[in-house]
Amino acid sequence: MKTEHYKLIARVGYFLLLLLVPLWHLWLSPPAFGLSPWLIFTIWFVPLLFPLKGVIQGNPFTFAWCGFLALLYMMHAVVILYTAYLDSHFIELTMAALELIFATVFLMGNIYFAKYRGQELGLSIRKKKKK
Repeated sequence: MKTEHYKLIARVGYFLLLLLVPLWHLWLSPPAFGLSPWLIFTIWFVPLLFPLKGVIQGNPFTFAWCGFLALLYMMHAVVILYTAYLDSHFIELTMAALELIFATVFLMGNIYFAKYRGQELGLSIRKKKKK
């Protein structure tokens, strides 16, 4: 039962990120420094599409490597939080805070789903001791 719980948590974080990226970069706060909002949207949205099939199917391998993807969005959010704080951009601060929360939920769900599903399947990183 833990496995399904953490899979749901990971999926919630994933789909919220999938929803946040277009809202943020195309509608709520498009880039103001001359770049096309569609270019920025594409740069941040396309990586989220790679694990879509595995997340929907519940593939534990996909959830395991998605942790690295979640870290990319966490780093992006922290950088935006720091720079937007210096410039006092409320919408950017809000969007970055949401991105950090969603990416953290995604990462935590990924970690625990992969752990518990691996245990269910009898997989282990540790080598078994030879007698």
